Formats: sequence, C-alpha cells, structure tokens
Amino acid sequence: MASSVVVLALAAAAAAGVVLTWFQLAALWAHLRAARPAPTRHPPISILKPLCGLDDQLAANLRSFAELAYPSYEVVLGVRSQADAAYAIACDTVRRWPRRFRIAVQEGAPGLNPKVNQLMTLARRARHDILVISDSNARVERSYLDEIAATLEDPTVGLVTHPLVGDGEEDRGAELGAVADNLHLTGVITPSIVAAKLLCGKDYVVGKSMAMRRADVDALGGFASVKDVLAEDFVLGRAVVEQLRKRVVLAHSPVTCVSVRRRLGGFVRRYARWNVMQRQCAGVPAYVALLLENPALLSVLAAAIDRSTPMVALACAAGASRMATDALAGRLLRGRAFSPRALLLGSVKDLLCAGAWAYGLVSRTIEWRSHRLTVLRGSRLRVRVRTARRIPVVTPVAARKAA
Repeated sequence: MASSVVVLALAAAAAAGVVLTWFQLAALWAHLRAARPAPTRHPPISILKPLCGLDDQLAANLRSFAELAYPSYEVVLGVRSQADAAYAIACDTVRRWPRRFRIAVQEGAPGLNPKVNQLMTLARRARHDILVISDSNARVERSYLDEIAATLEDPTVGLVTHPLVGDGEEDRGAELGAVADNLHLTGVITPSIVAAKLLCGKDYVVGKSMAMRRADVDALGGFASVKDVLAEDFVLGRAVVEQLRKRVVLAHSPVTCVSVRRRLGGFVRRYARWNVMQRQCAGVPAYVALLLENPALLSVLAAAIDRSTPMVALACAAGASRMATDALAGRLLRGRAFSPRALLLGSVKDLLCAGAWAYGLVSRTIEWRSHRLTVLRGSRLRVRVRTARRIPVVTPVAARKAA
C-alpha cells in the first residue's frame, strides 16, 4: 500500500514536471520574441571581466567584446596575478585593441569569493559609471550594450541580467561534460529563470552577465558587501530589490557561455556546488520543489518501483519530452537544435543532476578553486577547518634565514 502511494506521488510529480517544462519553454519563447528597447543616449560603460585560467576559447570570447556596436565603452580584464595562465592572452588582447582593453592585476584578497576579490579591484580601475560584469567564457551580440543602456535609462531599474545559452559541444575535442553543461544551461536553467520572472515575478540573477550603476553598487556597500558569499549575483539582486527598492530586469538578448573541455566529473562538481548554494539561498521547501524540473528522474523512479506498462510509458514520455524541450530551447536561444547525440545524453545528464541535487540536500561543503569551504544560510562562506596535521608554510625569506 505504501509503495503504491509513493508510485502515485512520483508519477503525479513527473507529470506535473513535464507540464512545467513546456510552460517554461512557452515563457522563453514569449520573452525572446519581445521587442528589445533602443537607447536614447549612450553613456560610457565599463565592462569588468574577471579572468582565471584558460577558459575554453578565451581569445575568441574576448574578441567578441572588441567591436560592439556601442560608441563608448571599455573592457577591463582582471587577473589574480601575472602568473595566471590567462595573463598572456589578456596582454595579447590589449596589444590588438589598446583603445578598448586594459588589464588590472588584483590588489589584495579580502574575501573568500575569488571572483568578488577581482571585481573590487576592477571597479576601482573602471573609468565609467555603468558597470557590466561579464564572465570570461561569455560571448555576446554586437548590440549587447545597447539594450543595457536603454534599460538603465529607467531610474527604477537597479540591475540588468541576461538569459544564457550554452554552446561549444560540437567543436572538435569536446568532452561529454560540455554536452551536459550546454544542454542543462540552455534547456533547464534559462527557461526556468525566464518563467520564474514572467510567470511568478521572481528574480534570479546570474552573474555571468549583469549590469549596475556604480552609484547603486556603492549604495549597497560596494562589491565588498558580497566578498564572503558564494552566490554574489543572487545576493546583489535581492539587495537591489529589498534595500534600494529598485527593479531587476531580465534582458531579451541571450549571452552565450562556451563550454568545450568540461568533463562529466567537472559537470557534476559544478552543479553540486550550485545546488549547495541554491539550498542555502532558497530554503529546503523550495529546494525540494526543484525536483519538478527533473520529470525524467521522477518517472524512472516510479517505473523502478512499479514496472507496470503505464509507469514505463510515463518514463518514456518524460524522456521524449525532455529531448523535445531541449531541442526547441536550442533553436530559440542559439538558432539551431542540439544534435541527436547530445539530446540522447540528456537522460544521463538528468541522472547526474539528481546526484548533484542529493549532495546539495545533505551537504554544506564545497570544493572551490582548491579551497574547501562551508556554505551557510544565504550562501555565506566560511573556511572549513581541517583536523589534519598542519604543514608549516616556509616563505622565501624564512628559508633564507634558516639557511
């Protein structure tokens, strides 16, 4: 009897999840086809771009920012140090477009969030009063800044963010993790963000692309206010609404995030970290509700308990629905569907995401850039203290004295 109740609950949740994914896709379609605003004036803009290592096709990503159709802007490239692998590419980019790009080497590391540490330096070096934060794996359309400038003409708007699309899995040497990465970003994350905004009025800011006025950043305490949180984008978006009483706007032009060399293990680790962050930001009830976005998993669990024809048919239908929505999301966001090989991997990707979701439910610990951290409520970070024996760090000065 208990197993029957569980099966029915799983089947109902899977069916609801299938309906939800199609509603999300409809919301995405409506959002992308809406008219994009045009600016009446063109204030100068500073693009802050933190770099860390050799992202996939980094040089090409930076090149997409070299000749945007906007009269006055700069791109400030941030590196943690000149030893960073991205520094050479940054220097070459500045040599090719010296009037467009500059380099800023990070000054100090006051917080636990390495990206925010870079943003603090980048903001100080930026010359203009509109700040656009853009990740190093992002590529944009030539009209990218026009929509930002037009939206920020409204004084009630405090932050502009963008829908995201994954690309690069068809390139030579692409790893399976890149296929999963691009599928999930395009077919799950972006439709859910757009639907949450259009249908529920919920703001989910993704820091891969967001724009704010310098005055608004300063009013919130600067980027230093989020130096010790994992989800600095989410926290800034919430602060814009709750503290500044301004709006967050989701732009219409998608930003492409390039993923080519990510392996499946890297994909799982990344989304495990995201899930820890989501649970600490959203709370357990909302986090559990995220399972509705994985109807294939729910239907497979129902079919595993009850191998009846209806349950197996539901599992097949949920899998087919996921392939269809992923394909359509690809067409809407990047002008072409994913390959059949990529779409078939979607079921495996959903199972891997389920593992990452389970990790986020029971754990607060993440590995991030070789640091082991604990994520507290609101995604606040704390260094996880190891009980293992400490190994003394010998500095060059100490070593010379010892000698």
